[in-house]
Amino acid sequence: MNRDWIATARTLSEALPYLQRFTGAVVVVKFGGNAMGDDDAMAEFARDMVLMRQVGVNPVVVHGGGPMINDLLKRLGIHSEFVRGKRVTDKATVEVVEMVLSGLVNKRIVQAINDEGGRAVGISGKDDDLMVCEADDPELGFVGKPVEMNVQVIRDLYNAGIIPVIAPVGTGMADNETFNVNGDTAAGAIAGALQADRLLLLTDVAGVKDKDGEVVTQLSPDQVREMIADGSIAGGMIPKTETALAALEAGVRAVVIMDGRMPNASLLELFTEHGAGSIIRSSEPRVHPGLD
Repeated sequence: MNRDWIATARTLSEALPYLQRFTGAVVVVKFGGNAMGDDDAMAEFARDMVLMRQVGVNPVVVHGGGPMINDLLKRLGIHSEFVRGKRVTDKATVEVVEMVLSGLVNKRIVQAINDEGGRAVGISGKDDDLMVCEADDPELGFVGKPVEMNVQVIRDLYNAGIIPVIAPVGTGMADNETFNVNGDTAAGAIAGALQADRLLLLTDVAGVKDKDGEVVTQLSPDQVREMIADGSIAGGMIPKTETALAALEAGVRAVVIMDGRMPNASLLELFTEHGAGSIIRSSEPRVHPGLD
């Protein structure tokens, strides 16, 4: 008997309690970073989502697309202004943002999931007024923060056996207004509105690191706030952890900041004892006392 087959069977057997734990769970996955530009990594991510759906999990994919936006702006000759290191999203820029996110990137992910035997439908925060926004900072133009969430359309999709794939473009309070929303922010707002069991933030780093550069595998909200205050959490990790804290306050059971470059990262986190990255959770469980 081939040893690999035996190992595969053992792995499946060991996954049973985790499969049972997450049956019916809503898991919001923020997909971004380097994996989006690599065909093999995209196919692997899509396969993970299809497998999650196959075993009774309800995955909801929220994606970014910064590098693709930059590429098209450059090709179109649209010059970007920056304020305090952040891009000003004017009318011309937000049109490109919407084309890239709701069109190119969104449909590529949908197609990858369908190619792996799943059923995916791509929408944006504009569809059914899913994500209504206002300007986050007037100086930055059409960069939005979600102020009203209408997530029934997402529930309708996953209840029909479909994997929703969501572009972080929102509508405004005024007619014909479009906002570009940070992908992590959008994923956190969607996870909170769905009261998701897990929010997985796939990044290009291994997780939240302490001052010694070691990944901290489990954190409470208070520990996160302490690490921000003492400078252990800095730079680009600050908005990710703040997104995590906001999602927990909104009712998400746990948030995991993890390395999306790791093979089968989402499956490793959900269905093995090892897990992946840094899990942030409130000390008291929200529901299902038998689950962590």
